[in-house]
Amino acid sequence: MITTDEAQMSSNSTRYVYRFGGGVDDGGQGDRNLLGGKGANLDGMAAIGLPVPPGFTITTEMCTRYYVDGGKYPESLNAEVANGIAHIEGVTGKRFGDAADPLLVSVRSGARASMPGMMDTVLNLGLNDETVVGLATASGDERFAWDSYRRFIQMYSDVVLELDHGAFEEALEIAKEDQGYTLDTEMSADDWKALVAEYKALVEKLWNKPFPQDVHDQLWGAISAVFGSWQSERAKVYRRLNNIPGEWGTAVNVQAMVFGNMGETSATGVAFTRDPSTGENAYYGEYLINAQGEDVVAGIRTPQYLTLAARERAGAKPLSMEEAMPETYAELAKVFEILETHYRDMQDIEFTVQQGKLWMLQTRSGKRTAKAALKMAVDMANEGLITQEEAVARVDPAALDQLLHPTLDPSAPRDVLTKGLPASPGAASGLIVFDADTAERRNELGDAVILVRVETSPEDIHGMHAAKGILTARGGMTSHAAVVARGMGRPCVSGAGGISIDAKANILRVGGRELKEGDILTIDGSTGEVMAGEVPTVQPELAGDFGTLMVWADKVRRLKVRANAETPLDCQTARDFGAEGVGLCRTEHMFFDAARITAVREMILADSEKGRRTALDKLLPEQRDDFAQIFMVMAGLPVTIRLLDPPLHEFLPHGEAEFEEVAKAAGVGVEALKRRA
Repeated sequence: MITTDEAQMSSNSTRYVYRFGGGVDDGGQGDRNLLGGKGANLDGMAAIGLPVPPGFTITTEMCTRYYVDGGKYPESLNAEVANGIAHIEGVTGKRFGDAADPLLVSVRSGARASMPGMMDTVLNLGLNDETVVGLATASGDERFAWDSYRRFIQMYSDVVLELDHGAFEEALEIAKEDQGYTLDTEMSADDWKALVAEYKALVEKLWNKPFPQDVHDQLWGAISAVFGSWQSERAKVYRRLNNIPGEWGTAVNVQAMVFGNMGETSATGVAFTRDPSTGENAYYGEYLINAQGEDVVAGIRTPQYLTLAARERAGAKPLSMEEAMPETYAELAKVFEILETHYRDMQDIEFTVQQGKLWMLQTRSGKRTAKAALKMAVDMANEGLITQEEAVARVDPAALDQLLHPTLDPSAPRDVLTKGLPASPGAASGLIVFDADTAERRNELGDAVILVRVETSPEDIHGMHAAKGILTARGGMTSHAAVVARGMGRPCVSGAGGISIDAKANILRVGGRELKEGDILTIDGSTGEVMAGEVPTVQPELAGDFGTLMVWADKVRRLKVRANAETPLDCQTARDFGAEGVGLCRTEHMFFDAARITAVREMILADSEKGRRTALDKLLPEQRDDFAQIFMVMAGLPVTIRLLDPPLHEFLPHGEAEFEEVAKAAGVGVEALKRRA
């Protein structure tokens, strides 16, 4: 309930902030148009009693107004945001900017439609030179506090100050090399303190001002950055590719931080209530002990499996969460069931475990491959979770196209170079390219390409769309590359640790072999195999769940489907796909075959009726035979035939060899034929 002392909105003003968690209900009612997908689902999870850190959402309407007003905020928003911060302080017992026991918050985007990795996030906001000392004291873990501060400076500098992210990464790598470390987790508190000093010096050098110490300035900088990221180039490309209207805007979610990097009883993870690649009704996901969420989704560290079964299937050694944290895993499994039942769909979940306590940070309907979408829809209908009509509507018709494409021939020889994680199923062959711009350019030239990266980032979105498949050296099954590739229907192999990529020289090295840009590579996103050269493919089978869904679709559809088909083979293929007739048989297309096109050209270029009839006499028996076979294949179904209507530009000879062939068949000279053409 909203209490009277909490800045009730007057009837003539618009409310832009809605709080969640801690038993507060501001009436957002899970409205994703108003609160965005993330905000709506945080509100929804809190409403059904799940452990959600308290926070507030600034609405999508504010984003729209922000752009209309030229990047300015209404005065009323200050009070609303202050009220939101006070709400988080009241629930957590911590104060924002308190030097003794500071409240830290995350600032995240959240559009109506899921746009994974496309917009900006800032974590650990509220840290400065004073509060980091208070965090160290309050947590009893100095290393954790300074690690959190360096993460905040690095992320804030990238997202808000728009400084060179690579400069901070380079400083971190040098610091590890100097100490002889391989992993971030080997860094001590003193190591992190020294790196924080380096980071602050970097900020002053690149920004010409010190790193902001006022926590309220930090907050408003992050809010503006999230709103600003709605119009970033990568977000605009993603919206265009996924038909998301630009006027929708994004919400901003400010939420109390919980920490997965507070030692061995803390963890962070990403999970799906069903397998997003295959659709199998089995928990699927990854986690990292003593880590923050960005470490999982950004592919910075290779995560561990969520379940024992998944770990054993992969032959991996590090313990699964089911084994390492059995009680917390059991609690998480109950949450999976609650969420899938509540939202009646497969959920994509982010969670954090802070010193043994589970916190839910996000849930949304998970992106999935076409194969998985089909299986989930059929399974959920058979389980009674949804109706058959809903199952039909759940499967994107365009996504079914993915199931109609070939897969690698299992009997064909394969020159396997290495094996990574089967992140997005399907197979693809193409020329190796090492950057998104090259992928887009080569695709426009008609080349099939495989985009090879150490790890993908949201800036690679246009190249991922242009590529036939994606291969990354780092990252897990829930990394950016994996999630985006599944949503696009692109095969993807991630975390192929056996490869090294020299981006400057455009060389891929694996097992003592080198492949350069332009060499052909094949990836199998269903097995994780990476192969040199091109591997033959086989046609898909349209039985099982595909057939079941089509039967259900037949029960409710109103539209009949006919095919464009001109040959007996085309007609048989159309029947196999369930076409109920031929909507257009273009008779001129019967003659594109190499054995027939010369006679058609002879007919078109003849300079007398006799010449035309001579050519047509060659075609008549072949066309009659085609029609006989077509009618037999269609077995009484309607066939609409368009009489001969040859577009001349498609049939006239172009090269010297073609003119010579037609001239010889017609018994005329080449030059005379050229003049006629």
